[in-house]
Amino acid sequence: MFLRYTQRIKYGKAHRYWSIVENRRGAGKKVIQRQVLYLGEINDSQQAAWCRSIEVFESGSGRWRQVALFPEDREAPELADEVVHIRLDQLQVKRPRQWGACWLSCELWQQLRLDDFWRPRLVPSREGTDWLQILKTLVSYRLIDPGSEWRLHRQWYHHSAMADLLGQMSDAIELQSLYRCLDKLLKHKSALFSFLTERWRDLFHTEYEVLLYDLTSTYFECDPPEHGKRRFGYSRDKRPDCVQVVIALVITLDGFPLAYEVMPGNTSDKTTLKAFLKKIEDQYGKANRVWVMDRGIPTEEVLREMREGSSPVSYLVGTPRGRLTKLEKDFLKLPWVKVKDLLEVKLLPQKGGGEVYVLTRSVGRRQKERGMRRRRLKRLWARLHELQRQKLTRDELLLKLGAAKADAGIVYRLVDVHVPKTTETVSTGTFTFSLRKEKLRAAIRNEGHYLLRSNLSDEDPAILWQRYIQLTEIEAVFRNLKSDLAIRPVYHQKDSRIEAHIFVSFLAYCLYVTLQQRLRVLAPGLTSRAVIEKMSAIQMVDVCLPTTDGRLLILPRYTQPEKDHQLLLQRLHLVLPPQPPPRICSQDENLPAGASAM
Repeated sequence: MFLRYTQRIKYGKAHRYWSIVENRRGAGKKVIQRQVLYLGEINDSQQAAWCRSIEVFESGSGRWRQVALFPEDREAPELADEVVHIRLDQLQVKRPRQWGACWLSCELWQQLRLDDFWRPRLVPSREGTDWLQILKTLVSYRLIDPGSEWRLHRQWYHHSAMADLLGQMSDAIELQSLYRCLDKLLKHKSALFSFLTERWRDLFHTEYEVLLYDLTSTYFECDPPEHGKRRFGYSRDKRPDCVQVVIALVITLDGFPLAYEVMPGNTSDKTTLKAFLKKIEDQYGKANRVWVMDRGIPTEEVLREMREGSSPVSYLVGTPRGRLTKLEKDFLKLPWVKVKDLLEVKLLPQKGGGEVYVLTRSVGRRQKERGMRRRRLKRLWARLHELQRQKLTRDELLLKLGAAKADAGIVYRLVDVHVPKTTETVSTGTFTFSLRKEKLRAAIRNEGHYLLRSNLSDEDPAILWQRYIQLTEIEAVFRNLKSDLAIRPVYHQKDSRIEAHIFVSFLAYCLYVTLQQRLRVLAPGLTSRAVIEKMSAIQMVDVCLPTTDGRLLILPRYTQPEKDHQLLLQRLHLVLPPQPPPRICSQDENLPAGASAM
């Protein structure tokens, strides 16, 4: 990078406008110059009427003052303001740090008005620790580049512009302050749920009549504890070797989280619904809500209470394929009714129960499931032929069959595999396999079929199907939490810290889903992660200009947004803030990074 100026004649006077540019090699080995930073005009005129001044912060006296900048090769006229001559040939660009994504995170925080919620609850300590700013840093870190608190303390904070954006005067953040901030959060969880519910209603006109409910798990890489919520259980992360906790989550159809709860890792899905229904009613009151759940969550007892309670609760539940087999004869008597393109249904009301079973047949889902089944079955069949040709012991064969079974999933049930007895050697005669044709026919017959169960007997079947399909939204939330926001693995040991870690991840997801909803309307096709990564390219640097009197003028500047950044900001109706004010100090002064230090 180097310094370049462009000259412009204005009212008969020459003015120089300075920029920092870099060379880039384009097509055909052609070198292209790209403007990285625009520094503006540095006075060239010797007439006081033409001179411009800037406001700088003088670190020695701790006050703001007006100064006029001149290149060292220009004489300055008599001015009321202080005149500072700078050495342009000694300009340095120091301490690049990530600014764009940090600014976007703070902007999303402001859109949700989270300062209004947290400021009276996280008051600064008597020692001057600003817990609200630490919480912003934790949430932004989880949103942008998630990792451990130690990495935040040791590396990320120093290489980000959070100190500049939050007005902090330190280039480091204490590790214990991060942990102590976590300890202050959980008691405000329920109040935050209510606050966010109102903000999303104001911002996006979100409706809360239909709620999606599901559970997931997150694991720990540690020794099994003797107490607490970390327990072995059914792992949705495919890590049965690790202890875990279970997270129950309720969201709207648009993906906005309404509430969540952290439970012991050995919690059974079917034991959670009753308590969660009461939790939502206690916090938000009784209302005509529809709960959409997957099979395995509600029990018959809970469904009966939802139907027959003093204030009945509506539900829509997927049912296991085995129930479809039991009701197959009853459904055979009923005709298919086309409710929309490529979707047909059969309705089977239950006598005296106030329930209805809805059998749906979707052409699109059938093609998708058939393609998945064919690919897996083809891969399994090829693998079995490979094993048949290999020279293996019986134990080796059983191990490889176990791996093939795990890869094939439920498709493995469509193949009848015979393995050698303990006293037999492995050969094509003792190790055989064949298709289970009856099971294959039944699988083909059931592809694209879903059996739903609901007490909304008067509801349009097409609407019921559409609501059930929306369960993919809650699966997307879990994917975002585990991949984009890296909620797993968890390294904390105390239950309170574990729940606080999940709470910070929840807050980061609230910013994530707010951006996602903006993108759906203003820039469809873009994901929240793509926007965050794009904005991360905007850096902040310190432009250091030595003066002729031995001081140092520091101009913190974020780099020039490129065309794709400008287009993105325009589409999202976002405006970048003005460049931070400069600062002047002695050259040997050790300035903190939050004050734009070298």
